[in-house]
Amino acid sequence: VQLVESGGGLVQPGGSLRLSCAASGFTFSRFRMSWNRQAPGKERELVAAISSAYGTTNYGDSVKGRFTISRDNAKNTVYLQMNSLKPEDTAVYYCKASSYWNEYWGQGTQVTVSS
Repeated sequence: VQLVESGGGLVQPGGSLRLSCAASGFTFSRFRMSWNRQAPGKERELVAAISSAYGTTNYGDSVKGRFTISRDNAKNTVYLQMNSLKPEDTAVYYCKASSYWNEYWGQGTQVTVSS
């Protein structure tokens, strides 16, 4: 099983980034996918999630209206479009796959929002 995040980097406040998470080794379409983040000295928190069956989404309060999660089951990939980025969005962003029986995490990608 592998979850490989990409797309992180340094961006100025107000800018945009698109994160990708490529999955392999399991039946991607059957898993709920989520993005989570952890800033230095803080607990890991849910950013956004998308269900397996109907693509239902939910977001953390701090990113609602700015971030969009999507998935492409044909490509086994989940995305996070991040707009209007703020310095407080700086964190390591982790991709997670969840089912009733299993949970998998990626290695994380750093997002830094700074001028």
